[in-house]
Amino acid sequence: TIITMSSFHWLLAWIGLELNTLAIIPIIAKHHHPRATEATTKYFLTQAAASAMILFSSTTNAWFTGTWDISQLTNPMSCTTLTLALSMKLGLAPLHFWLPEVLQGTPMKTALIIATWQKLAPITLLYLTHNSINPAPLLMMGLLSSLTGGWGGLNQTQTRKILAFSSIAHLGWMASIMTLNPNIMLLNLAIYITMTAPMFLLLKFTTSKTIKDLTTTWTTTPQMTTLMVLLLMSLGGLPPLTGFMPKWLILQELTNHNLTTTATIMAMSALLSLFFYLRLSYISALTMHPTTTKTPNKWRFQPKPSTTPITVLTTLSILLLPMTPLLYT
Repeated sequence: TIITMSSFHWLLAWIGLELNTLAIIPIIAKHHHPRATEATTKYFLTQAAASAMILFSSTTNAWFTGTWDISQLTNPMSCTTLTLALSMKLGLAPLHFWLPEVLQGTPMKTALIIATWQKLAPITLLYLTHNSINPAPLLMMGLLSSLTGGWGGLNQTQTRKILAFSSIAHLGWMASIMTLNPNIMLLNLAIYITMTAPMFLLLKFTTSKTIKDLTTTWTTTPQMTTLMVLLLMSLGGLPPLTGFMPKWLILQELTNHNLTTTATIMAMSALLSLFFYLRLSYISALTMHPTTTKTPNKWRFQPKPSTTPITVLTTLSILLLPMTPLLYT
């Protein structure tokens, strides 16, 4: 990832992406389980296809322009091919089908890496080439991703799949603003990682793989359950919390560029995502699993793992909204 982020030559960027893919594959396949093998195969095939398209795009551009410089992407066909390839790597709709399946076949920590760190390299390439890329396809894919992320998560019962569709929706917001104001996109990416990381860590901490498991989280960690509700509201983008900041700035920027219809549809699509976040909040905090009398004391006998990363990231995910002027300017 760091090789890709620091490169100005297309071949070096491509090598960085390949090393990134080859490094994560053994981590996904580490658990000898059919689901892990299936997830590894799906991940490898999609990433390999996207890498081949990136190589084709950069070679075509070098053929026409005589330069391998990333910032000199001037050939229209290369721009379109690169946009599609990076969208496939990120999991933007309509090239998103691999992401929920891969996350479902991996443990929580690996799913966290795929949903956060693995997005950095492709987004860096989009950021470096945003001046050359045609805004229309990215806007369309951003709009489609935010709608798909909302619709797709509505009928899911697996927490990892819900977070995968949440990731698709957030990436849609980033893609829609990429060519208009890339600095807002970077802020959105930072906040997305800050909110998604503690969510995965909380689910790992409480071993909640399905929605049904969330009904017993209050017996394990009552404080964590309260934090989880606030974190889910922040992911949904409710105003007093950090998650509202990127949505607010993106809608403002879209309106400034006279894209009022796009802004309205994206704001409506956020309601779809908010519905399944509210459903998770309701199940974890407001419903009680039928339990024995001893269960309320379960938290006393739990081993005490380190919760510092969860605490720090959750605090940032909830309380950063007043810092908007400082972060944006």
